[in-house]
Amino acid sequence: MCGIVGYVGKKPVVPVIIDGLRRLEYRGYDSAGIAVGGVGEGLQLRRAQGKLRNLEEAIRQHPLQGNYGIGHTRWATHGRPTEENAHPHRDCSGRLVVVHNGIVENYLALKKQLIAEGHKFVTETDTEIIAHLLENHVYGTPKHIAAHGGEARAKVKLEDALRATVKQLTGVFALVTISADEPDTIVAARSGPPVVIGIGKDNSEFFVASDVPAVLPHTRDLFFLHDGDIAIVTSSGVRVTDFDGQAIERTVQHITWDPIMAEKGGYKHFMLKEIYEQPRAVRDTLLGRVSQETGKVFLGEMNIADDEFRQMSKLNIAACGTSWHAGLAGKFMIERLARVPVEVDYASEWRYRDPIIVPDSITLLITQSGETADTIAAQREAKAHGSKTLAICNVVGAAITREAEGTIYTHAGPEIGVASTKAFT
Repeated sequence: MCGIVGYVGKKPVVPVIIDGLRRLEYRGYDSAGIAVGGVGEGLQLRRAQGKLRNLEEAIRQHPLQGNYGIGHTRWATHGRPTEENAHPHRDCSGRLVVVHNGIVENYLALKKQLIAEGHKFVTETDTEIIAHLLENHVYGTPKHIAAHGGEARAKVKLEDALRATVKQLTGVFALVTISADEPDTIVAARSGPPVVIGIGKDNSEFFVASDVPAVLPHTRDLFFLHDGDIAIVTSSGVRVTDFDGQAIERTVQHITWDPIMAEKGGYKHFMLKEIYEQPRAVRDTLLGRVSQETGKVFLGEMNIADDEFRQMSKLNIAACGTSWHAGLAGKFMIERLARVPVEVDYASEWRYRDPIIVPDSITLLITQSGETADTIAAQREAKAHGSKTLAICNVVGAAITREAEGTIYTHAGPEIGVASTKAFT
């Protein structure tokens, strides 16, 4: 549930990042922090326990400025919700910082190794080990640095250091990092949680975020990183490679959401607003798909033939949270109307119970974001057993739609409430 915002450009970086973090507050968090560079030597950090206003007060008391930086709102997983456990986290030199969404499963073994190499830890988090791994690849271990004069000097570029680091990690992660030695540069990696890259006006500014609402006030041109992608974001453009350094092209999408659509619109809270948006959301879902004259339904993004649906012996539904509840409702409707057996599973559990997936079954994945890691894993399990997959999703071009043989987009618009009201309906 953590939020990430990064910026490189000509604007003062602090207001851009704070505004972006505020637009991600719906995710829930218990601490916040920011790191910026571009003015003076090194990187400047401010962090605070609790709500974003506490971070703003820390910045008011100790102002900072720059033209590139990263910010984070943290939901505590490893370590208490305190200022020292808040992101961003630093290496021993203080010249590298990192923010992280996800969990590093092998962090205890890595931490033991890093301590033996001379690293000093100041937090209880799994994220801090990432900063120290980067330090090893950029500067060398603290013991090595001490043996060669005691001053950290960059010997490897940040993007290469991140490529080496991600190969040491087990788990799921979205990583965004900056270095005092590489001004106007943000490097991001994805293996699980979503990462969005925004392209500003006239290619003069660039954004990194964990969700679309953080960048909508500035640009509607963006693309999602895929699993295994690394993005190098500078003041002159964006490059994407895989974890081995091979160049990759990603297609920029133009999002039609109006930024105001992502605001409360006069309602007390987002969930109430989205409850009242359900009739419009249903109309948008049906628009252009149902002929009122013939009653026929037209689904454009469908590479599953009519005959394959007719011959289907069973429908598997895998989803998480609100989408799972939608699947349960769908089971009753589909079995009653189509007389096809339907099995509904929590996506995070399905692949672990060794499910029976017959060749003439179809697997339906329901996900508002299209980026839910457990649902993507369930999709891959189904495909590995020869089942074609169909996605119901709200985000055009999301990861789950790229791997599905068919996609039905809900066109529900942005959903801020964690209870996914519009997508459920």
